[in-house]
Amino acid sequence: MELILVRDGAQCVWCGRALDGAMIPATTEHVVPRIKGGPSWIENEVAACQRCNGERGHLTPAEWLDECERRGWAPRRDVIVASLLRLQAAIAERGGQRRARPYAASQLRRLARS
Repeated sequence: MELILVRDGAQCVWCGRALDGAMIPATTEHVVPRIKGGPSWIENEVAACQRCNGERGHLTPAEWLDECERRGWAPRRDVIVASLLRLQAAIAERGGQRRARPYAASQLRRLARS
């Protein structure tokens, strides 16, 4: 978790709240959900508050970003895009991830349109 907080900052990627460890603890959020084949690699993980991590459920990153914006929150779209790009590069280097590869590509296309 420390590496993720250093890399992306100590803010929830979805709502923008500061992750202080006491009142708002950080959780590890998979950008490509495990149920969709997302690996537990640091390239696929971002920091999120417990509320956002739980409420997202199985929504895609693009769907949840839209919902966060609809709620008036300040989601960090740039961090999500950067995570998807890092994941694509890691998959290209390590191989495998036959389900995560097309999912990440489709999310990047969707986010490029918005």
